[in-house]
Amino acid sequence: MSGGVYGGDEVGALVFDIGSFSVRAGYAGEDCPKADFPTTVGLLTLEEGGGLELDGEKEKKGKTFHIDTNALHVPRDGAEVMSPLKNGMIEDWECFRAILDHTYSKHVKSEPNLHPVLMSEAPWNTRAKREKLTELMFEQYNIPAFFLCKTAVLTAFANGRSTGLVLDSGATHTTAIPVHDGYVLQQGIVKSPLAGDFISMQCRELFQEMAIDIIPPYMIAAKEPVREGAPPNWKKKEKLPQVSKSWHNYMCNEVIQDFQASVLQVSDSPYDEQVAAQMPTVHYEMPNGYNTDYGAERLRIPEGLFDPSNVKGLSGNTMLGVGHVVTTSIGMCDIDIRPGLYGSVIVTGGNTLLQGFTDRLNRELSQKTPPVGTPLGLRYPGSLLPYLQPLSLPPSQTSFLDLRHLHSLEEGLSIWRSPPLPDFPCICFRPSTIPGPESLSLDLHVLSTPAQTSLPTEHATETHCQQQHHGAEV
Repeated sequence: MSGGVYGGDEVGALVFDIGSFSVRAGYAGEDCPKADFPTTVGLLTLEEGGGLELDGEKEKKGKTFHIDTNALHVPRDGAEVMSPLKNGMIEDWECFRAILDHTYSKHVKSEPNLHPVLMSEAPWNTRAKREKLTELMFEQYNIPAFFLCKTAVLTAFANGRSTGLVLDSGATHTTAIPVHDGYVLQQGIVKSPLAGDFISMQCRELFQEMAIDIIPPYMIAAKEPVREGAPPNWKKKEKLPQVSKSWHNYMCNEVIQDFQASVLQVSDSPYDEQVAAQMPTVHYEMPNGYNTDYGAERLRIPEGLFDPSNVKGLSGNTMLGVGHVVTTSIGMCDIDIRPGLYGSVIVTGGNTLLQGFTDRLNRELSQKTPPVGTPLGLRYPGSLLPYLQPLSLPPSQTSFLDLRHLHSLEEGLSIWRSPPLPDFPCICFRPSTIPGPESLSLDLHVLSTPAQTSLPTEHATETHCQQQHHGAEV
C-alpha cells in the first residue's frame, strides 16, 4: 500500500479510473492497478437469475448485476449487457454503484471510509454530474477525502509534464485535449468518433466479405484442426441457454478485439494497395478452428483512423483523422503555447496500442508542421510592423531594419513560431525546438540599412538570420 499523510495518519489513497472499455482501480503510487475489469455489466432483471453463482453478482432492487470477466462470460437466459457510461460520463448511477461495491469488496477488500479517493473524469463532464458523484462518495461510502481530476491532466502528470497535448484514443472516441500548466483548455478539445469501436466495425465487415463466421468460444464444444482456408470443423454445445442478442454481440466483439491486437498494423505511410500487397502476412486462427493469412487487409482497416476518405461509406464525410485532430486542437489554442503543445504530444488509450500507431502519428505531425532548424528569411516592409511588435521589436515608422531592430531579434525567439500573414506569402517562419537563450546565438548579416539605401516604403529590406547552436550552423 502506498503511503500518504491525511489527518496525521499514514493512509493509502485509492485511484479509480473508469473508462468506456474497462475499470482500473488500485492504490496510488503502485506500479499497476489491483483491479482491471470490463466496464460492461451483465444485467438480469428476473427474480431468480439461476445458473452458477459467482463473486461478481450484485443484487439491487430485483436486478442482478454480473460484474467482472468471469461473471460476465457465463451464458444466462435473458441477460443483457449495459454500460454505466455514455459519452464518457456516468449515465446509470445504479450500475455505477454496483461497480464501486464490487471493487471495494472483491479487489480492494477494505472499508471505503479508510481511504481517500482520487477519481478521473472526462474533460467535458458537467457540473451536475460532478456534484452528484461527490455527494454519492461522501454520503453513501463515507470516504474521508475526495478529489476529481481530468483524465488528460492525470495522463500529462504521469508522463512528468504539466503542459502538453494529450491524444486519447479509446473505445468510443478519439480526443485531443490540450493541457497547459495542469489545466485543460476547454476551447481546444477536439473529438472524433473514429476509435476502437470503429475499427471493430471495420473488422466485422471484413469477415462478412470473406464469408468468415464469428463464433464465440461459449458456443464451441469441440473442434478439429483443418488446413489453411478450409471450412472449420467444430461441434456446437448442447443445451445452451437463450442468451440475449446484446450479450452474444459482446462475446463476438471480444473475438474481434483479439483479432485486432494480433493482426492489425498501422502503415508507416498513407495506404497504397501495391505496397500493402508486398507486406508480410500474419496467420490467425478463429476460435472455431478456421485459419488463414491476412495481408493487405491488416493495413487497410487501421488506415481509416488516419485517412477516413479511404473507408467505404465515409468518402464524403467530414470526420477528422488522428493527425488532423491533433493539429486542429493545437490550432485552436493561443499561439504562444503552441510550441509547447507540439513538443509534448502524449498518446494514451487502448486504441493507440495498435502496432505502428505512434510511428505513423509522429510521421504525419512532422509533415503537417514546418521542418526544424531551417534558416529564416525575413522580408520586412513597413506594413508588417504591427505584426512584429510582439517580437520585442521597438516601434518605428520606417520601412527599414536598423541595428536597433537587429539587436532586438535576439530576444524575439518567438519569431520562429509566428503565423503566416495572408498578404505576404513570402514570409516563412519555421517552428523549431529552440534551445535556451544561453545556448543560442544569431548570426545576422545586414544587406542594406537606411544609411545605405533609399528604397521606397513599398519595397522590403531583406535580412537573413541563421541559427547557430554550439558552433554548428543549422
